[in-house]
Amino acid sequence: MTQLSPTPSHTVGPFYGYALPFPGGGDLAPTGHPDAITVHGHVHDGAGAPVPDALIELWQAGPDGSLSGAPGSMRRDPVTGGFAGRNGVDFTGFGRVATDADGHWTARTLRPGAPAAVPYISVCVHARGLLHHLYTRLYLPEDAARPGAADPLLAALDPARRETLVATAEAQPGTYRFDIRLQGEGETVFLEFS
Repeated sequence: MTQLSPTPSHTVGPFYGYALPFPGGGDLAPTGHPDAITVHGHVHDGAGAPVPDALIELWQAGPDGSLSGAPGSMRRDPVTGGFAGRNGVDFTGFGRVATDADGHWTARTLRPGAPAAVPYISVCVHARGLLHHLYTRLYLPEDAARPGAADPLLAALDPARRETLVATAEAQPGTYRFDIRLQGEGETVFLEFS
């Protein structure tokens, strides 16, 4: 009997994101909330080029550490079934934003609370060339550097790898940059769940 060798994996691309991004998808916090922060960054491929068709999903605890988003914060139009927008009042804990032509994404949210030793924002990346989406974490620098804070994931990484998970505070208060590198030099630490 002849044994056939396995075929190589096929890549996917460009990423087909129809109906996945939605208006206001990066607004986890209500517009004008006094405690809102902005997180933004670029998605780069292994060669350092921007990925213009990536989709970033964010999940996080509320400022009080609760893990339940506001019911009804993602509303559907009862007539068409289409997306009718967020209610604009409640913190949702979930966001989905597409990158632009330069691979840039932006989200407005609230600081995550602490159901974990060090609060973080969970990030999922969908992009061209990926058969499976990638998971990572975004830590705010103040939380990651807090004395006595012990996060098992951060503690297990060498400093160079750890810094790929910690956002950089920018000059404008409440603004943080978090770039995602899919592979190569400075690759973001990605998590595997089984």
